[in-house]
Amino acid sequence: MADSADAPESRQPRRRLHYGEGREALLTAAVRVVARGGLRKLTYRAVAQEAGVTHGLVVHHFGSRDALIEEALAHTIRTSLNISALEPGTGKVADFSTGLSDMVTADPDTQAFQYELLLEARRRPELLPQIRALYDEYFDATRRELSRMLPAGADTALTRLVFAALEGLVLHQLVLGEPGVTDAALEELRSLLRLLDADGDADGDTVGDTPGEAPA
Repeated sequence: MADSADAPESRQPRRRLHYGEGREALLTAAVRVVARGGLRKLTYRAVAQEAGVTHGLVVHHFGSRDALIEEALAHTIRTSLNISALEPGTGKVADFSTGLSDMVTADPDTQAFQYELLLEARRRPELLPQIRALYDEYFDATRRELSRMLPAGADTALTRLVFAALEGLVLHQLVLGEPGVTDAALEELRSLLRLLDADGDADGDTVGDTPGEAPA
């Protein structure tokens, strides 16, 4: 990977990374570099300067720029899902996606990196398998939580619709700020999910379900 002549100045002094720390630190640095300057700014030197290490360490861990991109994307899958509110696991509508706006506020670089990779995948189809893996993780987490909340469960169409709403809110907050707007929109989404919950309960009712009345 050629080093760009306009690579950013070092942001912190070089330091010795402890065993087991190097790869994750460099992946996190790569995410920050791409989030700020796009993929064109991703060089060995830029990542090394961001992490505060020599660029030889980046070369040691990643044999090519493409390998660095792919591993950084896998890194965001792990870290984003760990901190996301997609699957609280309670099955309560009130808990769905709580903390989403806080996640964007606390870690905008991860979100920006993923959007950069989404756009880049239009130009570089070889990135699509990693992008699909990322979205499959998101879709699966969303569907599992919706199925806990809704008596009728959640099919593919409903899962995609709900996730698209969440993704749009994340993008808008990332660009425009306004976490309060995100929170208000999420509460409206929860209200719609409560209606689906009520419809599911109603659909499950049959004549004769009232106490003391035999089924027809």
